[in-house]
Amino acid sequence: MAKTKTAFFCQNCGTQYAKWVGQCAACKAWNTVAEEVIQKEEKQAWKTPSSNKRTIAKPLRVNEISTEKELRLNTFDLEFNRVLGGGLVPGALVLLGGEPGVGKSTLILQIALKLPYKTLYVSGEESQKQIKMRADRIHPNSETCFILTETKTQNIFQQIEVTTPDIVVIDSIQTLHSDYIESSAGSISQIRECTAELIKFAKETNTPVILIGHITKDGAIAGPKILEHMVDTVLQFEGDRNYVYRILRALKNRFGSTAELGIYEMQAEGLRQVNNPSEILISKSNEQLSGTAIASTVEGMRPLMIEIQALVSTAVYGTPQRSTTGYNAKRLNMLLAVLEKRAGFKLGAKDVFLNITGGISVDDPAIDLAVIAAILSSNEDIPIEKGVCFAAEVGLAGEIRPVQRVEQRILEAEKLGFTSIYVSKNNKLGLKNTKINVELVSKIEDVIRGLFG
Repeated sequence: MAKTKTAFFCQNCGTQYAKWVGQCAACKAWNTVAEEVIQKEEKQAWKTPSSNKRTIAKPLRVNEISTEKELRLNTFDLEFNRVLGGGLVPGALVLLGGEPGVGKSTLILQIALKLPYKTLYVSGEESQKQIKMRADRIHPNSETCFILTETKTQNIFQQIEVTTPDIVVIDSIQTLHSDYIESSAGSISQIRECTAELIKFAKETNTPVILIGHITKDGAIAGPKILEHMVDTVLQFEGDRNYVYRILRALKNRFGSTAELGIYEMQAEGLRQVNNPSEILISKSNEQLSGTAIASTVEGMRPLMIEIQALVSTAVYGTPQRSTTGYNAKRLNMLLAVLEKRAGFKLGAKDVFLNITGGISVDDPAIDLAVIAAILSSNEDIPIEKGVCFAAEVGLAGEIRPVQRVEQRILEAEKLGFTSIYVSKNNKLGLKNTKINVELVSKIEDVIRGLFG
């Protein structure tokens, strides 16, 4: 029998120590180092029938390597495909994280039920009856989805050999445990070992594996940081419980862009794909209200029209408040300073509140002009004309700076029925035969004159 060995691991970042220490030297967290039992022995977690006949990899010249496009498995979910970069790559490991109750399991189960491929859904958190009750609401007549409730990786691989699925789903990676590590499920060693076994299986059989992961109170995926390095794609599923909308982002993607965005609406029968996000980000009110402006932004390859609301009021207390939701507070302070210095508006003694509707966060500098327009509209209590939108960055000198892909923003505004859009005079435009009126401005004064006379 192999000698049992122990080691000390930081439960926050996964750094290993030979003895217990009070503070982790890597992440500087206190009292996170815990002792775990590790067993050093020959691992036989996953073995393919041809594993003994594997050839040793040989180096190839760059011009000898095939560059044929990797075939992808269509998930039949447009939003999920967009964020992944076109679908699931065979042999890829996808890690999906998110807050408890945000809908991670619902999203993956919904995709698994509608796939035409044989899918094995392994759950370590719910029973088969619980999953069946949720499946009845989403898509009850699936014949290709198999449900397995198991937490031991060796038993899971036995069922995989029997079922031979095209896609494997693990819900969640923190519930799995391997016989080759004597620590409890969810520990640093178990997460690392179970993920390594799944990676070996995925790469040797070209089977994509989707892992659902828990997150810590800080919003990071629970377990060692190396978990995110080991997998091919890391997705974040986020949303506010006060809203029915959920946003899917890619934090890491070896097979596509990390700038894409997927939007869903939570309903009783599952998650509905939102193909036109502007419908949820712009209010349907017919009444014109002051302090509201529409901005044209771009997330990945997708243009979005978002509504920005501002409220400017006299400060009741000595120090004026600056509060933002979905927007960078430091950038708001910068824009307020520009308005006071370059345009002459005295906002230093007033409270300013800014909100981006829909519960999303935007860091695109192209919404600067819309933020300023909303602030001035609230300050003067004059509503902006309906059908007007903005797409420009504001510089420290009060100049209106050009933004990327402005033509795509203009076409999106025209498609949604806007009649006028303010952009920088320095943007190079090649659009012809557009019905929308493009207002070219170079300074804040030009915008103020055009909006408020």
